Amino acid sequence: MFDIRWIRENSEAFDKALARRGYEASAEKLIALDDARRSHISRLQEAQERRNAASKEIGKAKASGDEAAAQALIDEVAKIKSFIQEGEEEERRLIADLEAAMAVIPNLPLDDVPDGEDEADNVEFKTWGEKPAFDFEPKEHFELGEAQGGMDFATAAKLSGSRFVLLKGQIARLERAIGQFMLDVHTGENGYTEVSPPLLVHGSALYGTGQLPKFEEDLFKTGGEHYLIPTAEVPLTNMVTGEILAEEELPLRVTALTYCFRSEAGSAGRDTRGMLRQHQFMKCELVSVTAPDQSLEELERMLACAEKVLELLGLHYRVMTLCTGDMGFGARKTYDIEVWLPGQDTYREISSCSVCGDFQARRMNARYRVKDSKQLGHVHTLNGSGVAVGRALIAVMENYQNADGSVTVPEVLRPYMNGLEKIG
Repeated sequence: MFDIRWIRENSEAFDKALARRGYEASAEKLIALDDARRSHISRLQEAQERRNAASKEIGKAKASGDEAAAQALIDEVAKIKSFIQEGEEEERRLIADLEAAMAVIPNLPLDDVPDGEDEADNVEFKTWGEKPAFDFEPKEHFELGEAQGGMDFATAAKLSGSRFVLLKGQIARLERAIGQFMLDVHTGENGYTEVSPPLLVHGSALYGTGQLPKFEEDLFKTGGEHYLIPTAEVPLTNMVTGEILAEEELPLRVTALTYCFRSEAGSAGRDTRGMLRQHQFMKCELVSVTAPDQSLEELERMLACAEKVLELLGLHYRVMTLCTGDMGFGARKTYDIEVWLPGQDTYREISSCSVCGDFQARRMNARYRVKDSKQLGHVHTLNGSGVAVGRALIAVMENYQNADGSVTVPEVLRPYMNGLEKIG
């Protein structure tokens, strides 16, 4: 969401930034909607002033004995009252029209974000580690998992349909171990506070973080007023909805290990084998709420926290700076971490870390009080995966596989596996 006053004062810059994201110019349309709202409010104020003046004139007319004039004024006041009542409804409609128009416009990219249309135009930022070498043909995770009897897609399909998996035995334990390991790293070493949030939220929470109204088809809605969360970013970020925080409280850093639910609309035919693209998956989410002058530094810090997980697991990865055409709706700048999967012989995204500026905060009305002053400002929000548990499971299985189909358990995970060194 944007400040319409800023758009008025920076209409050319606004349209130029939207063009970088492949969107048509919108400043003129938004300003026209705001002009209609302001003009209508002005008419309401004039009517209110006339009603107040006419009400005083009624008393004077009656005092002078001019009943005809008094009645005419009473009739005028009644008409004005009716106009104001109808006008207030029209004002609400005009405000809603402006908000609806702004609600579907994506955030504006930072100046240092590379221009581009899609993932082919993303720019490599850095790499870590080396690709593992095998003296045999590495298998994909689902080949390893099915051979071990711990990854069952057929039963999951019988229960729930496509894009679900049933994990069993040591592989189920390995997934649990990976998630617990991530939480311990982020809470014990990276300074995040663990939260166990609801997995069902109201539409207002999804509006606050930008999933609604534009991306409803990607969500699972219950029969009532709730939606299943597509990411823990939604409840974690909305913890500050409507709040006024003290600047001394910032930055706030929270993390949660939750299941996430996505309809995967538009992904038909993509990643149909295995666990890469599921309707239900587990993810360790990181969210930060900062003062405006902290947010860019916080993005680099968040990225380092997510990277640390992969480094402790000994997984080779690269970091990509997303181009303007590949960024998420609410992001101003995004880093994707892509882990190496030898079974696929390619990199796959395992984390996205984004800074959103005040885009979400304006939708949530989340503010802070500037230190030693009465001034209020909107906070900045950031979110990132620290990291996706299912994809980390895939990466561990493919990178630590052995020729006999077994998988060596990374040393940092063995305490969570009761000392087990190998599965399968």
